[in-house]
Amino acid sequence: MVGARHGRLLPVAALLIAACFSPLLLPPAAAVDELDGSGREAQRNTERISGSAGDVLEDNPVGKLKVFIYDLPSKYNKRLVTKDPRCLNHMFAAEIFMHRFLLSSAVRTVNPEEADWFYTPVYTTCDLTRAGLPLPFKSPRMMRSALQFISKRWPFWNRTDGGDHFFVAPHDFAACFHYQEENAIARGILPLLRRATLVQTFGQKNHVCLKEGSITIPPFAPPQKMQAHLIPPDTPRSIFVYFRGLFYDNGNDPEGGYYARGARASLWENFKNNPLFDISTEHPATYYEDMQRAVFCLCPLGWAPWSPRLVEAVVFGCIPVIIADDIVLPFADAIPWDEIGVFVDEEDVPKLDSILTSIPIDDILRKQRLLANPSMKKAMLFPQPAQPRDAFHQILNGLARKLPHPETVYLQPGEKHLNWTSGPVGDLKPW
Repeated sequence: MVGARHGRLLPVAALLIAACFSPLLLPPAAAVDELDGSGREAQRNTERISGSAGDVLEDNPVGKLKVFIYDLPSKYNKRLVTKDPRCLNHMFAAEIFMHRFLLSSAVRTVNPEEADWFYTPVYTTCDLTRAGLPLPFKSPRMMRSALQFISKRWPFWNRTDGGDHFFVAPHDFAACFHYQEENAIARGILPLLRRATLVQTFGQKNHVCLKEGSITIPPFAPPQKMQAHLIPPDTPRSIFVYFRGLFYDNGNDPEGGYYARGARASLWENFKNNPLFDISTEHPATYYEDMQRAVFCLCPLGWAPWSPRLVEAVVFGCIPVIIADDIVLPFADAIPWDEIGVFVDEEDVPKLDSILTSIPIDDILRKQRLLANPSMKKAMLFPQPAQPRDAFHQILNGLARKLPHPETVYLQPGEKHLNWTSGPVGDLKPW
């Protein structure tokens, strides 16, 4: 009998058997911009985030900061998208849409003397392979070239060595610019960015690729595409655990064990025949619909600890099961991840069935009510056009909370922190 293998009928498994996957477990909540008949956002089965986190999530950053955007030659940004529009659709596209958002944002200023922050729009993930994957190997040279350009044309970089500048770095390991962790660690963060604030998808505690003061953001997931796959809100959640993706990466990790630190391989070996687990490498056309029918969605690390599954799970009201030791999650000061998700240590993957079936029903229902909160979903998305409380605004909130800059940001006469010739020799070549 399902759920009885541990000697007793566990709470969730008992419910699933007795009710045949009853709608008691909350059905899919309306996604962002799904409106009820009165024209208001549907609030049924939702719960507001309590305390200061909820207030932070609903902050309006307009009026709290001003951003100056450097006008760079198009070779650093727009021309790259024209050459390969696939950049607009992959999970690293936040750097492109953040630029577009800021160009028309109320926080933009064209007077650099009144700016709190300076933004350099460089699309470092738009050099793609035939398969559409970003090649990060030229990114350090590209970024260095852009920094040389702004430091020679404007005085503001040299005033702080980048201390009041921010950059969007959505690579696997952010400004370490490599997709494999071992190589990313060996490279370290591009030396010229060590005083700047990095807005990045990568987040892991005590890691050389996450500097203090960085703002961790969600990866890009296409809002319109997800909106097009919404299913009726009264659909029961008939799948207990759901995952689609690689378990092994034979091409890049032929010996096994390095990819996902073995966590995904453990998932497959332990649960491929478990009836509670709907897991596969196949990515069906009903992927988004299936997530809306699931109670738990697995979000294990891959090459990096983060992935778009986290965004998809939150938007579709599927409780994220986060398997990535020491991960730093997006907007952690505003989103109560401990309350909406389930954290499982990588070494505990073999016990995942007993961990999930032991969660009390009341805890599951509360997580689902929190996930149904429209503010939670909006904070994970980069919609076009932008909307209040979306990921763009959460980034601005993070920047606003760093103001005013401390006096140490501004260099004294003769003071310098950056060495323009440091870093790997290959990074010093012209771009």
